[in-house]
Amino acid sequence: MSELIERELRDSLIYDGAVVKLHKYTVALPDGRTAYREIVRHPGAVCVLPLTAENEVICVRQFRFPFDRVLTELPAGKLDSPDEDPLAAAHRELREETGAVAGRMVFLGELYPSVAIFDENIRMYLATDLTFGDTDPDDDEFLDVLRIPLDQLVEQVLSGEIQDAKTQVAVLKTAAMRNK
Repeated sequence: MSELIERELRDSLIYDGAVVKLHKYTVALPDGRTAYREIVRHPGAVCVLPLTAENEVICVRQFRFPFDRVLTELPAGKLDSPDEDPLAAAHRELREETGAVAGRMVFLGELYPSVAIFDENIRMYLATDLTFGDTDPDDDEFLDVLRIPLDQLVEQVLSGEIQDAKTQVAVLKTAAMRNK
């Protein structure tokens, strides 16, 4: 395994943004040659699959500027800092985006959405025993909240109607867990 390891020789900060930082690294390859790696550093994020007692998933629809379209996704958001507790962030994002409060939150695992260029780590949760109140989205966040039966959402993932990676993975993991 050690023959696969790359070693950092130099780190240059190219861009320092509000959400991400772009670094250019010079690395030593396993065979001794050098190469460059451009990495986007991200504080991390959470994704929540809120499942009602009726086996419906609370989803959000929002415009995603990079793709110039509205996407159906699970409630999600970035950590306020790399040190923020992901479970606390999951509870916060669920309430802000859907108005739901989870009586139970189960960790579904971690997702690395683009391992070649991003270090973003999305922690995924299944939220159950839901109660509902008011939403409180961020000032720049415009969402439609909808309920989709879990089985229908699985079909939408499999048919390609749901393109968002975190939503695909959390939906399929939840469906697999419930079918055990």
